[in-house]
Amino acid sequence: MKTITGIPASPGIAIGTAFLYAESGIPEIPRYSIAGEQSGAEMERLRDAMEQAKKDLRGVLDRAEKEMSGEHAAIFEAHLMMIEDPYFTGRLEERILKETQNAEWAVRETVRELAGKMMVSPDPLFRERVTDITDVSRRILSHLLAIHRVSLADLKEDCIIAAHDLLPSDILVMNRERVKAIVTDMGSGTSHTAILARAFNIPAVLGLSSAASEIVTGDILAVDGNSGEVIVNPPKAVLSKYQKETAKYRKKTDEFLAMRDLPAETLDGRMVTLKANIEIPEEAEKAASYGAQGIGLYRSEFLFLTPGRAASEEVQFRAYSRVLAAMGDLPVTIRTVDIGGDKVLSDFQPDGEKNPLLGWRAIRFSLALPDLFKTQLRAILRAGAAGNARIMFPLISGLEELERALAMLEEAKDECRLKGHAFAENIETGVMIEVPSAAVIAEVLAEKSGFFSIGTNDLVQYSLAVDRGNERVGYLAQPVHPAVLRLIKMTVDAAHNRGITAAMCGEMAGDPALTAALLGLGLDELSMASPSIPAVKRVVREVKAEECRVLAGELLAGRSASENAALLRGWMEKRRLL
Repeated sequence: MKTITGIPASPGIAIGTAFLYAESGIPEIPRYSIAGEQSGAEMERLRDAMEQAKKDLRGVLDRAEKEMSGEHAAIFEAHLMMIEDPYFTGRLEERILKETQNAEWAVRETVRELAGKMMVSPDPLFRERVTDITDVSRRILSHLLAIHRVSLADLKEDCIIAAHDLLPSDILVMNRERVKAIVTDMGSGTSHTAILARAFNIPAVLGLSSAASEIVTGDILAVDGNSGEVIVNPPKAVLSKYQKETAKYRKKTDEFLAMRDLPAETLDGRMVTLKANIEIPEEAEKAASYGAQGIGLYRSEFLFLTPGRAASEEVQFRAYSRVLAAMGDLPVTIRTVDIGGDKVLSDFQPDGEKNPLLGWRAIRFSLALPDLFKTQLRAILRAGAAGNARIMFPLISGLEELERALAMLEEAKDECRLKGHAFAENIETGVMIEVPSAAVIAEVLAEKSGFFSIGTNDLVQYSLAVDRGNERVGYLAQPVHPAVLRLIKMTVDAAHNRGITAAMCGEMAGDPALTAALLGLGLDELSMASPSIPAVKRVVREVKAEECRVLAGELLAGRSASENAALLRGWMEKRRLL
């Protein structure tokens, strides 16, 4: 038995037989010199192979446009653009005509050159785009070498796919009825593999490093997409345990889903609204199945990950429209693009930012690029004409930023009028409270806001000066720290004093262990990953609002994070809620 631990990228538990997918299918690439008179024929070979690769991609793109959302189809549009990119084609031509390389070797070396430049980027999202150029190169090489690529569409039996990496096209074409889980060496929670696995509701563990070398076809795997553990060939006792865990997980899921249509109401009659956080349109359809009462956070930056360009107005309009259509009359809160910090858009990557999390990101990025910002605002406004859309501005730190954002929204409305587009004239706008300064002046921001939504991931790290991605200090990021709770309470009170809604869309909102405390602080709405909704609803329905207020008062008076954690744990255990 071996246990490999990676990144839990898509929730769920699966047990099954491994299928080790050698995704490249490319043997050792030949290398030889092309004589001058042969270079024309070699260029012709290359052009033929590239045309065949384009034909393949157009077929995949057609399927993507039928089955998936605009941004997923954009992945394959980007692959087509790569093949036609003048720099890429120019380097291939130079290697064949001037450096006398054969076509296969020219493709190999050009891709290595481009991938090398991508891999040294400080932006993890840009590094992950190496997968895209790898996908393109394999298509071209397959035609140059007359190799029939193995397709995951041909799977005939249930399996768990193990691979060094999976290309976007691999996941799109695979027989999803047969794939019970995915495990890969590469990838992260924001990679294409993770995004697509979540969209298709397939458990996935990524970033395992050694899966392709330690797993062989036929191995029995137990995959826990919740914890990130993959167990290879577990003994009967461990396998039995996982089978029980799988059955328990399914039973709990079924029990929770049975609560889907029940109100999120405390024992003494206080209602709270539970919404979903999503990254891609497919998740909106899943959110409804978990009983979400709307979308509290649509992270729009995932529309901007196509290599080499930002999302067009039409691509955004289609994506937003799809989410709004899926949710019907329920509200959909679209956060304007939160690029920067740990999410850099390669087109606009700033040079020399020593501390990007305190730098050019979120609303600061948008205000500095008014054309890009207004393109997004027009897309949201247009989509909102046929649905219940709301706009949320991220990382507002002061009144001036909010006023500038609202002014640009008015300009975007004027541009919609000039173009004759129908749009949501009276769209509701709100502020994401993520910076301590925003919480402190929440009374002022509430004068120009239709709602607040507290982003606790950033609020915790900025309040406590803790980089949540730093392993050495991550333990200090305590959401029940008295300072964090007091900033939340300050924000909620400011919202209620002005008569607007106080919501929360950070990780705290989806943690059932914190639900009672958040109810006590007065939150009106909690927005979270869809699978967390039933567990949070269970807590809401088994407590009284009044006792939660008493609990919150004790936590606000607490002296330390550890003291508060112990108090909250004891309170929950006493009521058998843990």
